Amino acid sequence: MPVALLAALLGSLSLHAAALFLPDIDLSTAPEPPPLVAEIKAPPKPPAAEAKKPADPPPRPRPEPPRPRPARSDAGNPVSAPVPQESAPAVAAAPEPAPQATPAPPAVAAGEPRLPASGRILFVVYRGNQGFEVGRAEHRWEFSEGNYRLLAITETSGLAALFKPIRIELESRGKLTPLGLQPERLSTRRNGGETNENADFDWAARQVTLARDGSRHEIRDGAQDVVSFHYQLGYLARLVDGATMGVATGKKYERYRFDSAGEEELETPAGRFRTLHVRVETDSLTELWLALDRQMLPVKIRHTDKKGESFEQVAVELGS
Repeated sequence: MPVALLAALLGSLSLHAAALFLPDIDLSTAPEPPPLVAEIKAPPKPPAAEAKKPADPPPRPRPEPPRPRPARSDAGNPVSAPVPQESAPAVAAAPEPAPQATPAPPAVAAGEPRLPASGRILFVVYRGNQGFEVGRAEHRWEFSEGNYRLLAITETSGLAALFKPIRIELESRGKLTPLGLQPERLSTRRNGGETNENADFDWAARQVTLARDGSRHEIRDGAQDVVSFHYQLGYLARLVDGATMGVATGKKYERYRFDSAGEEELETPAGRFRTLHVRVETDSLTELWLALDRQMLPVKIRHTDKKGESFEQVAVELGS
């Protein structure tokens, strides 16, 4: 098998490689604020001073009335007048309580997993429409105490494996929240060895850092990595109406638009499923078939590159 075919296999297998080609689409817009209108007015004129009236003559002094003689007791002693009581001092107003700081919002509580505590999906990977098998893939998941771990393994098989066996492992770890998955780290291994195609999410700073070049990118609620987004789609209430989601791969971070192509009945070696067909289209096309009656598990994934060559993952087993 030519080396170019193996490179095409690695570059196009399933949705993992598809994320490298998807567009950055952000449909959010903010309305412009209304214009501010200011009007300048002259200050009002002061009222004219009234003419001074002639001063009235000072009032004539009135004769002072005779002072009353002090009262005397029966013994002849003068009776002292009562001492006036001093008025009680005014009570000072109580100081207003200082405004209390607004408490910080509580930490997001752990959500409930949509899937069993652990499970897996096995796929066979085909090239083109001739049903020529070139690889195998496996998805595994684990949920425990508000955390999740997802593992996606893709490797060559059959004739392709004879020429050059390749195994790629992508692992996503993070938290499970009421809004779904919140990834913390994406790591990549190739043929058992660590690579620098990793991504670290810092939700406090709202950033994701790509190890490959050290670049940092702003993230929003719901941002995912190239593994976790497969299972985050099941948490979106109106996926049938489409969705926009930020996705980090080991190489870049972009926002992708997922559009619904409607429901389809799908026959696979793992069974017959009623699915929602979701598409992401740019110069290439990635399609997912999500099982509506199996917690939106991906049971078929197809990637078609800009040259028209396609690779397809089809579920052959769903289990624990």
